[in-house]
Amino acid sequence: MEAQTSDVNRALYPVRLRFQLWGRNSVNFLRELCGQPSALLGAALVLLFVLMAILAPHVSPRDPTKGNLREQLIPPAWAKGGDPEFLLGTDVQGRDLLSRIIYGARISLWIGILAVGISATIGTALGAVSGYYRGWVDAAISRFADLLMAFPFLIFTIGMMAFLGPGFMNLLLALTLKSWVVFFRLARGAVMAEKTTEYVEAAKVVGQSNPVIIISEILPNIFHAILVLGTLRMGSLIITEASLSFLGLGIQPPTPAWGSMVADGRDYLVTSWWIATLPGLAILTLVLSINLFGEGLRDILDPRLKVE
Repeated sequence: MEAQTSDVNRALYPVRLRFQLWGRNSVNFLRELCGQPSALLGAALVLLFVLMAILAPHVSPRDPTKGNLREQLIPPAWAKGGDPEFLLGTDVQGRDLLSRIIYGARISLWIGILAVGISATIGTALGAVSGYYRGWVDAAISRFADLLMAFPFLIFTIGMMAFLGPGFMNLLLALTLKSWVVFFRLARGAVMAEKTTEYVEAAKVVGQSNPVIIISEILPNIFHAILVLGTLRMGSLIITEASLSFLGLGIQPPTPAWGSMVADGRDYLVTSWWIATLPGLAILTLVLSINLFGEGLRDILDPRLKVE
């Protein structure tokens, strides 16, 4: 019995060690994050937007798609002529602006998270294969990436949306068709640098295959760079989604999207400023928070920025 118990403990030791290391690294990460007030503020605001999006049906005071023309263009509660029932006022169709901003956070965050996740997965995989094997594979993928990089991002996505048509899935496809290139270039360069290191040579000596070396040895060592790039890239994609919705090529009414809400209020900037201004401030706050958090992640996770 004691021998069996010893064998079980020996088998579970790597798992326990992994959890201990994960816990220790998490504590160190939180300690360093608390030492950067701007990054901590950005993380708190991003978390607030995420919770707002998740709990939208519970925290939204009204249905964001239903309005009442008798309640149109009511100013925010703190402004002159405001109604306490509408904290952020109403739009031209009498819809509660606070409810639409809350539900609009869902669209922006979903687009940002999904587009970054898909682009990072595709770009990292292609970059790892290209940077490790080189040869004709690297040449073919790199030339295709260079071709996509020749097009300005917004012009490319506008053209794709004009071809595909508006809608959530088409918008996600248009964003990811070009976004993977930045992750590809980063992963390719990082893998080319890592493949010449001693730990990769040691893995080859012990007989590990190339796919195993890429997945288990190289990718964990470049993951922090991919994570930082993904965080910073998310803000850019959210702005692009808002721009396309503003132009009428993204999320279509009556689904609340911050870009289309700004477009709805552009004709009322003088008389009803809150319709366009408040969704615009929501975009500004979320993107700025993501960028602050991303900059903090870079300072914490990038070993080259560590002060000896």
